[in-house]
Amino acid sequence: MIITTAGRTNEDMTAYAISIAKELDSKYIERKKRSVAAIQKIEKDDCIVVGKERLELYPLGEKEPFFFHPNSAMFRIKRIMKGEHDPFIEAASVCSGKTVLDCTLGLASDSIVASFVAGNRGKVTGIEANPFLAYMVNKGLKSWDAEIPAMNEAMKQIEVVNRLSLSYLEGLPDQSYDIVYFDPMFEEHILESDGIKALSRFAVYEDITQKLIDEALRVAKERVVLKDHFRSSRFEKFHFDVKIRKSSKFHFGVLIKT
Repeated sequence: MIITTAGRTNEDMTAYAISIAKELDSKYIERKKRSVAAIQKIEKDDCIVVGKERLELYPLGEKEPFFFHPNSAMFRIKRIMKGEHDPFIEAASVCSGKTVLDCTLGLASDSIVASFVAGNRGKVTGIEANPFLAYMVNKGLKSWDAEIPAMNEAMKQIEVVNRLSLSYLEGLPDQSYDIVYFDPMFEEHILESDGIKALSRFAVYEDITQKLIDEALRVAKERVVLKDHFRSSRFEKFHFDVKIRKSSKFHFGVLIKT
């Protein structure tokens, strides 16, 4: 990964880009009025561009950058504010004060909604294995202005952890979180959007195994939730109680602690 600034830069942006390069153990490159593509042609690497308003990630060979956006979380939260239901919140039984561990953070949409519902008394932690994606999402969560104060607060409260989910779960005490959540369909979510297709190569895919489910059950106080394609064999394989959604490609499976 290389780090540079936007074309129109200043001392603050340059200093920020240098600090990011140090933090990510990456290489800082002066922009020198060159295009990102021209820099990448020389460096042959992915690039994070520090702009005035946001960070942009340019995967090598792609013209369109990725930048953090709360995506579906915005309209989902607006629906919740109107008193409408959210399938993930219902399946996970998230309410005020709950603690949620999202083992497949990705672009954080579900974590944002969970944090909004859990509120100030709750806690949401999201695990992302790729360090660059984790960094981009974490910075975005802390800086994005959704123009909904409670949603802004919810995003800022999310803790982003750059680890593999199994190793992180193994280091947690029993019953550390009320709810442990998996959404292994991150790859499919990415491919549904042209704007972020290139991120598929940044995602670290960790298979759902019996060991992972066992650790999740140990860490969870109340339930483990799995979101997966309606044809997925994982629901039956790991004995999830499936919440069938007739009009959706995705179902939620629940393992309730007894």
